[in-house]
Amino acid sequence: MAEFLLELLSEEIPARMQTQAAEDLQRLVCDGLKGAGLDFTSARAFATPRRLALVVDGLPATRADVSEERRGPRVGAPDQAIQGFLKGAGLASLDQAEKRDTGRGEFWFAVTAKKGGPTAEVLPGIIEAAMKALPWPKSMRWGSGTMSWVRPLHSIIALFDGAVLAGEAAPGGEMKPIRFGARTRGHRFLSKGELEVAGFDDYVAKLRAAHVVLDPAERKKIIVAGAEKACAAAQVTFKSDEALLEEVAGLVEWPVPMLGTIDGQFMDVPPEVLTVSMKSHQRYFATARKDGAFANRFVVVANNVARDGGVTIVGGNERVLRSRLSDAKFFWDQDRKLTLEQRLPRLKDIVFHAKLGSQADRVTRLEILAEKIVPHVPGADLAQAILAAHLSKADLVTGMVGEFPELQGVMGRYYALEEKLPAAVAEAIGDHYAPAGPNDRCPSAPVSIVVALADKLDALVSFWSIGEKPTGSRDPYAMRRAALGVIRIVVENRIRVPLEEIFAVNAVTFVAAKDLMAFFADRLKVQMREKGVRHDVVDAVFALGGEDDLVRLLARVEAVQAFLATEAGKNLLTAYGRAANIVRAEGRKDKTLSNRIAAAPDAALMEQHEEKAVLSALAAVEQRVGPALASEDFAGAMTALAHLRAPIDAFFDKVTVNVSDKPELRLNRLRLLNQIRATMDKVADFSRIEG
Repeated sequence: MAEFLLELLSEEIPARMQTQAAEDLQRLVCDGLKGAGLDFTSARAFATPRRLALVVDGLPATRADVSEERRGPRVGAPDQAIQGFLKGAGLASLDQAEKRDTGRGEFWFAVTAKKGGPTAEVLPGIIEAAMKALPWPKSMRWGSGTMSWVRPLHSIIALFDGAVLAGEAAPGGEMKPIRFGARTRGHRFLSKGELEVAGFDDYVAKLRAAHVVLDPAERKKIIVAGAEKACAAAQVTFKSDEALLEEVAGLVEWPVPMLGTIDGQFMDVPPEVLTVSMKSHQRYFATARKDGAFANRFVVVANNVARDGGVTIVGGNERVLRSRLSDAKFFWDQDRKLTLEQRLPRLKDIVFHAKLGSQADRVTRLEILAEKIVPHVPGADLAQAILAAHLSKADLVTGMVGEFPELQGVMGRYYALEEKLPAAVAEAIGDHYAPAGPNDRCPSAPVSIVVALADKLDALVSFWSIGEKPTGSRDPYAMRRAALGVIRIVVENRIRVPLEEIFAVNAVTFVAAKDLMAFFADRLKVQMREKGVRHDVVDAVFALGGEDDLVRLLARVEAVQAFLATEAGKNLLTAYGRAANIVRAEGRKDKTLSNRIAAAPDAALMEQHEEKAVLSALAAVEQRVGPALASEDFAGAMTALAHLRAPIDAFFDKVTVNVSDKPELRLNRLRLLNQIRATMDKVADFSRIEG
């Protein structure tokens, strides 16, 4: 078995493109190998700022002979179909095809034998095809060439079993072809000359000696370890950021973490502003003091080894950061000259949506929603909730949010605190976008809950009312995220909000309200499935309709799932299925049956003890189920249903439902089966339970 090594060396590849490009290169090459009938044991792809690399192990030195079979049209098919089959299979006539009986008639088959040969002969074509198909988000041409690549390409290593493959990439125009070879280059600044490699292990070792760490995962570990060591020496804590770490690892081939200092004049600026400014503009990591507060140190990752220990590099980065933070401090100082209330008129100039008006119009809707939600949130103060909703969007017209849009809400909180507004109002302004994702913190303070719910419910209802709802993978207004946010807020805080009543505040139509509740059901299934709750149980409870209290709904879902996990629950579900199947089968024969069996069964018509026992048990269960459901004792309702198991089992063992010579008795027994189904369906629609 042999090793295949490929490296594509170019000018710097944007960090955001590297991971996907490495994955795409591996996928395309591996697909090409499989298409050529070549098996392999493993494939690994790597990326640095200047190179994509791939190593495939366990390839055979030669390809085995293979036979490909293609089924064609039925014997006697029209000539057009026959000719198409022959052309596609590369056959001159039907004499070269085989006629076979498949059991469903005779069909033509084409069997093509492909001779094997040296693996090295097919690899250049696979490389060329993969390079042409690699889907860069953006690519370019350089010089007079016509070849597209993310950045100008310098060299290609293509080794199979230690030998250079015969092939080249042709940029086109007057540019010379880039021939496959065994040479590459190390770090742009810390190495000189070319490196000749004999295989993957040699390649990795020589790159490291030339100050290139090939594996992005290893570069990330070096960054974290170096940053933590430098921070520990300065008695601060490194604040890792996975997205930033991923990006920085794509900017350096030889990471050298260093610690800089933030000028004291900027330390009164909110830490979120400092963090965002350092991250977005300079790719610096923040640090924290022992008490968790923001520290005046930052981590910069150099792509160089400095002779002076990094003094010059750190000093240069501190000067650049002062310039960046001066802008942030300017916005902070300027924004505080106006109150949030004074900023509100400018919201009329910001269009929320062409059909839904401005942000000022939206604020009005949020105030109305907040007023309707407050009674359902224990501890929420009405005046504070309306004030928080009133001011929630004011920071959209501040200079700071204009510069850093990701600080929406965050800056509103700081400006509210500067104005000495109630802390609950400030926190609600800061929290009203939360949770923005599954790992985001969920608001828990009463006023924050009200405004966060108002924000998300307004978005959902408003976009639903104009027909802008998610379809397939398309969700331009993040409605799925908004619905999941509502679910998390309601469930985690156990807030009893009647959603359909809230929908009515925005005058959404009845049909749209029902459709929106179904959308919530789908989102709820996604969330509950992640927690191990069966989607069919959620379906069974939602199918009852008329339930828009998510806390009560989930309590019922949990009770049904727990009940179905018991032996009594499984047996009762089987009995329900038997009853429902008999009624359904008879209903298909007689279309009028559904109306006739809706009446209560007549005890006077019952002949056997077992059917009388079922009727008696149903009456007793209904007396317990109704009050249990009313008091939200869903476990109690399940326990009551469990008492039906024994009499129903006995009924199916001893009683014949379809007594053809006694039509009244047959109808009465069908009514009894229908009542079994109806009684159980008061708790959940058990027909939707799988199995």
